[in-house]
Amino acid sequence: MTPEEIGARLVELVAGEHSVSGGNSHARSTVDVPPERWAEAVRAAHDDAELACDFFDWLSAVDELDEGFAVVAHLWSTTLNHGLLLRTRVPRAEPVVDTVVPIYPGAAWHERETHEMFGIDFAGHDDLRPLLLPPEFEGHPLRKEFVLASRVAKAWPGAKEPGESEAGTTKRAPMRPPGVPAPGEWGPA
Repeated sequence: MTPEEIGARLVELVAGEHSVSGGNSHARSTVDVPPERWAEAVRAAHDDAELACDFFDWLSAVDELDEGFAVVAHLWSTTLNHGLLLRTRVPRAEPVVDTVVPIYPGAAWHERETHEMFGIDFAGHDDLRPLLLPPEFEGHPLRKEFVLASRVAKAWPGAKEPGESEAGTTKRAPMRPPGVPAPGEWGPA
């Protein structure tokens, strides 16, 4: 099946929209589904004989700021040798989507990591305890509003501008990297 046919088949099974990303042999069908049909779309990709996506590759999210979070899963058919990207968008105020662990048990780790890093809840997942960060850690480090404390504590070295010498006779004004607040706006006073 071509990427266009793969996307059209899944849209035929569940409501959604599809597009094709990449090109040539790297082309993939991307299907966008509403959050309430997320698990149904994953189940359809797994169970449908024409799609036969029997391999769960990965799941993560993208912080789209005011638009919420895009939850993305990559599925693969080992028998038909094609891939499929499934995507849904959950609102920032209440980021919740159904778990796909009953369909792909290997998704458990990915959902835990996405929950921990972005704060997205996976309804029905019974083990969303911290995976990578210490239990006392506060916040979700992959959200765009999260302040990177290490950049506040130690200046980002950056590259030298043309004309600056190793001895540092020419100095440029320090520049804050994106996401780092001005001094006095964050941290201990």
